[in-house]
Amino acid sequence: MSDFDYGEMTTRNRGFVTRAEQERLRDARVFIPGVGGMGGAAFMALVRAGVGSFIIADIDVFEVSNLNRQLFSRADTIGRPKVEAARDLALEINPGLDIEVLNGTWVDELDRILPSVAVAINGTDDAAAGAQLYRKAREHRRALIDAYASPLPSVTVVRPDDPRIEDRLGYPTRGVAWTDIDREMAVECLMLEIEYVLTHSSSHKYVDLDVAAEVAQGKRSRFSFSTMVTMAGTMMAEEAVRVILGRPGGVDYRGYFFNTHAGKVERPLPAPIAAVKRALVRRFMKKLMA
Repeated sequence: MSDFDYGEMTTRNRGFVTRAEQERLRDARVFIPGVGGMGGAAFMALVRAGVGSFIIADIDVFEVSNLNRQLFSRADTIGRPKVEAARDLALEINPGLDIEVLNGTWVDELDRILPSVAVAINGTDDAAAGAQLYRKAREHRRALIDAYASPLPSVTVVRPDDPRIEDRLGYPTRGVAWTDIDREMAVECLMLEIEYVLTHSSSHKYVDLDVAAEVAQGKRSRFSFSTMVTMAGTMMAEEAVRVILGRPGGVDYRGYFFNTHAGKVERPLPAPIAAVKRALVRRFMKKLMA
């Protein structure tokens, strides 16, 4: 792309960001482990926003079932490592990008990675790797942007002094070395996350509960939909821009759910109300799993 011009690419960003802010985005580096669904959507949005440098990681290859929602998944990337395909397609958008690609070794490299980036976005659904990412983000004083396992788009921004999700939700991984987190612990973490989602949002109204029960029982893969994934990833990218530019506002570590069906934002419930609803949710989940 000999005729590529960064200034021309980002000219329509003006009005949302100043010239100086655009240069800050160009100079920023973002770490995204997991560039399939929400992580891939966040990556795409930040590439087009003009962020100039990335470290991306993934251990999977694109499959046909990814075509329904993952932005870097195309007919010609099926069978290719996600991280390589995402890098190559991103470079087609902006050939001036600086992109480092990693595989499953990224967890062991967090002490190198995190000090070099402005912000991290969690695109992985691996409980062990995710726990270590949260812990190292606090150690290296980096904000970590994440989303819940929810059928409604959601986003959280966990800053260095904020509680980690494993502490907030009471995960069995607390105090356990990430290398010792097993599948049984990971399943329990997912169940506690689903409990939180059902307590603090109206997610149950918008999904097939029979299918949800099969997922919870390990009988089928998680279900996901293009609009939900793309919106959540874009919301994550928006918060990353806010962190990079040092803008005030945005979401906190508890986050929110964007209910596109009702056209409203659903925020965490006050503790007394949440306690009552959580008891009902636990009873509901027990019945669902029976």
